[in-house]
Amino acid sequence: MKILVAGGAGFIGSAFVRYTLEAYPADSVLVVDKLTYAGNMENLAGLERLPNYEFVRGDICDRSLMQELVANCDAVVNFAAETHVDRALVEADAFIRTDVYGVYSLAEVCKSASHSLKLFVQISTDEVYGPQYEGAATEESPIRPTNPYSASKAGGELLALSYHRSFGVPVIVVRGSNNMGPRQHPEKFIPLLITNALEDKELPIYGDGLYVREWIYVDDFVRGVDLVLRQGKVGEVYNIGGGLENQKTQLEVANAILELLGKPKSLIKHVADRPGHDRRYSIDSSKVQALGWKRQYGFDAALEATVNWYRANEGWWRRIKSGEFAEYYRRMYERR
Repeated sequence: MKILVAGGAGFIGSAFVRYTLEAYPADSVLVVDKLTYAGNMENLAGLERLPNYEFVRGDICDRSLMQELVANCDAVVNFAAETHVDRALVEADAFIRTDVYGVYSLAEVCKSASHSLKLFVQISTDEVYGPQYEGAATEESPIRPTNPYSASKAGGELLALSYHRSFGVPVIVVRGSNNMGPRQHPEKFIPLLITNALEDKELPIYGDGLYVREWIYVDDFVRGVDLVLRQGKVGEVYNIGGGLENQKTQLEVANAILELLGKPKSLIKHVADRPGHDRRYSIDSSKVQALGWKRQYGFDAALEATVNWYRANEGWWRRIKSGEFAEYYRRMYERR
């Protein structure tokens, strides 16, 4: 296959690109990325020497560009998105543009290419289900997003599915739980805590710190996406999550990071909560497991691998934290 990976310079997208090129050397991958603050060419370093890899800087909202690129591809996997809830609470317009209009733009392109396109995989999130106070959401559960980020992701996936039902575009939606692993931007919870701890800075924890997230190692997630790409049923939704045993509170995660790094628990600092903070997410991954997917990393192994990567790649995250991020961090946490 020739696969177009939108948002392939980001955290999960680049992991998917690397996995695909290693696992399927006969396939070719075309990466399209706008290179916003979260896109990083360092995430794709070393791939430029491969004859079956190509990178194009571009925006999925640029329909003429995407029309040209998709025309020569067998499949589109869309990781391109604004993803950080905290930013969505203060700058929702970028989320609406990329996560909703961008998906619409891609869907329109895929509609015109539907005679040759085999699949359009839209990557979404477990956050579209809203808080799960007990049990786990299945693909049939209602979606009840509660913040601008999850609402924009819900809008994008609903648009994509509508193009399948209305126009026959071969769409599959993947809803993933919280990913961790190498190359995740340090604005996100786990890399923020790891890098702050390495700098002996305080670890900001919202509210009581008892908010529960279901964690999955990025390599496990992209293997699930790949399986859905190759064996999933068109028109369906698939949950890919870490499972009940990978559900942890913020405080449990913070304490585990400090223990791995040999840092004192006094670095933990509770700060004012963010608006509309969902208490717990949980998804049922039975459907993708029926295709043969199985998680390989438990929480402890995933976190240790993640901590070790940030410890060994200090230059990567220090370059990010010294730029625009410093002002973002001040705005986000200084008054809390």
